[in-house]
Amino acid sequence: MSLTDFFSPINPDSFTPKQGFFTSQLGLKAHIYTESFPDFEENTYDLAIFGVLDGRGAVNNEGTALAPDYFREKFYKLNEGAFNSRIVDLGNIKHGATIADTYIAIKMVVSELIKKDIIPIIIGGGQDLTYGQYLGYEDLEQKVDLVVIDNQFDIGDDDHEGIATRSDCYLNKIFLHQPNYLFNFSNVGYQTYFVNQESLSVMDKLYFDVHRLGEFAQDITLTEPIIRNANMISFDMGAIRSADAAANANTTPNGFDGEEACRIVRYAGMNDKLTSIGFYEFNPAYDNNGQTAFLLAQMVWYFVEGFYARKKDFPLTPKSQFMIYRTSLKDGSGEMMFVKSKKSDRWWMQVPYPSGQTKNERYHLVPCRYDDYQTAVNGEMPDLWWRTYQKLN
Repeated sequence: MSLTDFFSPINPDSFTPKQGFFTSQLGLKAHIYTESFPDFEENTYDLAIFGVLDGRGAVNNEGTALAPDYFREKFYKLNEGAFNSRIVDLGNIKHGATIADTYIAIKMVVSELIKKDIIPIIIGGGQDLTYGQYLGYEDLEQKVDLVVIDNQFDIGDDDHEGIATRSDCYLNKIFLHQPNYLFNFSNVGYQTYFVNQESLSVMDKLYFDVHRLGEFAQDITLTEPIIRNANMISFDMGAIRSADAAANANTTPNGFDGEEACRIVRYAGMNDKLTSIGFYEFNPAYDNNGQTAFLLAQMVWYFVEGFYARKKDFPLTPKSQFMIYRTSLKDGSGEMMFVKSKKSDRWWMQVPYPSGQTKNERYHLVPCRYDDYQTAVNGEMPDLWWRTYQKLN
């Protein structure tokens, strides 16, 4: 099937201001599917926006299917930054006969775009659509590192047959999916009173990385190495505090503020590994003067800016652009190696693969902070190194 089979065009009246766009605005910079479907043979695109008009899996948040066009109304009025964007808007995926049909449509679109070296930016619906986004990696023959920005873990009871699920339990489908191609899961911004201790225990046993909101209260840059480890990201707008993003029936008083959310997604854009991102649970029915739509538009703008600011320094090519640091553990049990990029000053640690597990690579590279290196310099093993080593085994 062709990509055009999945999409319906956008009514230009839904996002075009009465006076039209200025030449600097994204509404004239992007190729938007309003009449003829974009030609991928004649044009080169870096980023593909598409909406999903299906909110059936959004628990207690009916109305998320309306999100895409409300987002576009704000996004295309923004001016292009100091970059020459190559953005295509493919229009909207209509909801399928069943929610499973929608997931399959998302899967096929995400997979096809990644094969074309185009990053999908998914807007709309409940966070259960993350499962469709994840399925897009099934035929790509690679392990996936998933990062979710959310105030809780969506691993509730799931009694759906097949691939259908809900926004409060979609992670079950991902964790149990066969074949298993999930290498790591990270949560950024969970709030402890929304998470039961049994769920925390499950995350610990699986050596997944989960991070409380309070960890970033004084320094949002601590999210950067976590985000840098992702192949795909799912952002629940409910992770943002209600004062800054009220358009979600499940919003709460605490969470990231608007500026922090924009910085997080800019880090995502700068991540050389990242190949897809989805923004879910925005519900225009609860928006106040379009403020959440504005924030979402600005978040995607920062993602685009981050993408065009990529350093292309994912280790170790060329090796001359990196510095290698070696440290020894206090107990003499071994040596640890760290890599620092000369371009961006970002750090990675090398975690060895078990003997005989891979013929091509000796080390798995994990994004880390300078603090992890300092821990190793003091002769201690960083927790991140140990968790990664356990997963490799």
